[in-house]
Amino acid sequence: MTRRKNLTRIGEKPIEPERLTTTGAKMGERIRKSFFLLVLFSILSAIQTPDGLPRSGAQDEDDAHFRGLREAMVREQISHPPDYRDPVKDPRVLEAMRSVPRDLFVPPSSIRLAYGDFPIPIGYGQTISQPYIVALMTEMLQVKPEHKVLELGTGSGYQAAILSQLVKEVYTIEIIKPLALQAEERLKKLQYLNVQVKVGDGYYGWEEHAPFDRIIVTCAATFVPPPLLKQLRPGGKMCIPVGAQYSVQYLTIVEKSEKGAITMKKTLPVMFVPLTRGDGEPWQ
Repeated sequence: MTRRKNLTRIGEKPIEPERLTTTGAKMGERIRKSFFLLVLFSILSAIQTPDGLPRSGAQDEDDAHFRGLREAMVREQISHPPDYRDPVKDPRVLEAMRSVPRDLFVPPSSIRLAYGDFPIPIGYGQTISQPYIVALMTEMLQVKPEHKVLELGTGSGYQAAILSQLVKEVYTIEIIKPLALQAEERLKKLQYLNVQVKVGDGYYGWEEHAPFDRIIVTCAATFVPPPLLKQLRPGGKMCIPVGAQYSVQYLTIVEKSEKGAITMKKTLPVMFVPLTRGDGEPWQ
């Protein structure tokens, strides 16, 4: 039997058996560590939330729970409501109502009530409108994807979030600074990035961004403010509750013709909180 000799290239130092064993062991350890890190990264990637924070099983269950509540809200209150209400039929509006998490637009103490068929207090004497009214006013506006919309009365930002799913740009004004700042932060965090929030007196609208294709007022006024009529684009439409403070108002549809003629039509009776002026007093 011929014994094989270790072959070494000229100028190359032979590798001792001990060194070979050590090198192989280190390489194996590196491979094992790399594989472990790869598996760990894959697991973490699979359980990340959109904001980059790890999810828990409880959060997934909460999300599924609230999705179910939104579906029930749309079905039972909006698209197939009780007989005394007209159903909202616009599929784009219904989809927006299903997708926006209303539970994130109410105070933490009211989360369990978020999808109820009623308005909810959000502080400072203001409320988030009941889901049906939000959907109905949105449908009345007949918005299109290319539209620019002005909202008066941001509140928690829920109506603006709904509109942001349906139009190109939303400009919303809130006179109560803490509410405006909270709504702005909330809308940005939830990635409703086509909404701009302003602290100010809604009576004067937002002239630098006028004219608007649609205007929606989510607080009651005793009359339609002239600056809003001026900032409404010819061919545009406004939805505003008009009536006395803390009394029955009427949702009113205001339309401006291409030639600038104004027509107003009362629809159903509602009750909104009053829209206040810069001095903190309701409109008179």
